[in-house]
Amino acid sequence: MTLSLAVALTQALLRRPSVTPADAGALGVIEAALKDGGFETHRVAFHEPGTPDIDNLFAKIGSGRPHLAFAGHSDVVPPGDLARWRFDPFSGEIAEGRIFGRGASDMKGAIAAFIAAAAAYVRDHGAPRGAISLLITGDEEGPSINGTAKLLDWAKERGEVFDHCIVGEPSCVERLGDMMKIGRRGSLNAELAVFGRQGHVAYPERAKNPAPIVARIVSALSQHEFDQGTEHFSLTHLEFSSIDIGNPAVNVIPGQARARFNIRFNDLWTPEHLAEEARRVALEAARGEKIEIDFAPCNARAFLTKPGAFSALVGRAVEDVTGVSPKLSTSGGTSDARFITRDCEVLEFGLTNETIHAVNENAALADIEALTQIYARVLKAYFEAP
Repeated sequence: MTLSLAVALTQALLRRPSVTPADAGALGVIEAALKDGGFETHRVAFHEPGTPDIDNLFAKIGSGRPHLAFAGHSDVVPPGDLARWRFDPFSGEIAEGRIFGRGASDMKGAIAAFIAAAAAYVRDHGAPRGAISLLITGDEEGPSINGTAKLLDWAKERGEVFDHCIVGEPSCVERLGDMMKIGRRGSLNAELAVFGRQGHVAYPERAKNPAPIVARIVSALSQHEFDQGTEHFSLTHLEFSSIDIGNPAVNVIPGQARARFNIRFNDLWTPEHLAEEARRVALEAARGEKIEIDFAPCNARAFLTKPGAFSALVGRAVEDVTGVSPKLSTSGGTSDARFITRDCEVLEFGLTNETIHAVNENAALADIEALTQIYARVLKAYFEAP
């Protein structure tokens, strides 16, 4: 079976077990393919105490503006129970028109498609009237500390100016082409502590039980309406992920209770303003009892790329290849696009997401080929535009 460049690259990448923070040679596969296509490449490693060292890749062909970047991550989440996989998750097996492996959809298939599309563009048109670049990180599935944000800073110090960026995250839901992400909600984590007074359950007057207090706070925060959403975002939503008293004895009133929650928020809020509002609601529900709420540092603010010429250009390319006009959405979790938005307009468009992070993750070969065609049309239209 003769494989296209995009599928062959996808298979080669899937055979590299690049579970965060390991690279396992994945960036080497990407770098070699880009060098073959005429790109100048740079491997850039970053380190911060207490976090794993991360290798990243910046590649570029052409110079000046307009400058279109493609961004993505070569790292993947762990495969989970290997016995439940149809094939070895790091074998890149092909069966029934699909390629199987951890990262097939999220997002090694998209990286391969962009490389193939860029190679085809350069082959047919020569170097662009401007620049094409790739920013590939190895820690998007991890803490996202030594990856895209620092790579952007490194590129900026070199004088790179990006005009637009496409992130190859798996954006589609039912079929290729049905959704494009023009933004993402922010994410804010918090820990709640409620302090009571330990005592015997037979003498409640000598104790202060924190359980009813934490229950009131959980109820108040869970039911609180932070907003009603915006034109492009759903309403801000809070979910508790744990409630823990940690009391092994049935005849002891506990001394404290703890809980953790996450808020996914729209562009009406900053993390600071949102933390103030959540704290206000919690204190009101506590009714004067002693509580503490600690909000984790937030590097996931809500962002929006307003629909315009760039989203229209990408949308036309998608519709030309798939026959589907993509819905513009801000749904889903966070992605590294949240860092890129500070430097340029950024969209997310990639494969379908029905098997991402799941056992037997896979992608249709036809979708990888079609995605390559979409990226190729984007490149042609982008550099032919006035």
